[in-house]
Amino acid sequence: MPMRVLLVVMLVAVAWLAGCATIRPPDGLGVVERPMVVTGYCKCGQCCGWERNWFGRAVFSSGPKKGKRKLVGQTARGTMARHGTIAADPARYPFGTVMYISGYGYRRVEDTGSGVRGDHIDLYFHSHGAALDWGKQRKVVRIWLPGSALARSGESSVDHP
Repeated sequence: MPMRVLLVVMLVAVAWLAGCATIRPPDGLGVVERPMVVTGYCKCGQCCGWERNWFGRAVFSSGPKKGKRKLVGQTARGTMARHGTIAADPARYPFGTVMYISGYGYRRVEDTGSGVRGDHIDLYFHSHGAALDWGKQRKVVRIWLPGSALARSGESSVDHP
């Protein structure tokens, strides 16, 4: 019996360490603080622009990929969306950018969205109801841009703890 308890504790610890708890700001990079519009999304067709075709398969509902198969939950970066995924404007916040959002924690940019431009980000939630509950908020977001992106932004960084 003690061996089973130990195994369960180890599995829980591994699952916890493999999740969002591992997203932290990179060492040596400066942080920028910006006021942003922060909204929520989930992997549903309403949030992500897909529908089911007559075979029951998920397909893109608009744009250049209209009618082509869509892997539900896959981000623009190719990872699967999970709590901690941010959709942002890739011209402003490249994939891998780490952000801290009060009330949501440290998260990483891994997705894009047609309605996400400039200083507007979308936070991933597991359900449509949770995304709607988050709503549309204005927050000051702490951003750790990759080194070259910080230089291109022309902004100075502030010290972070």
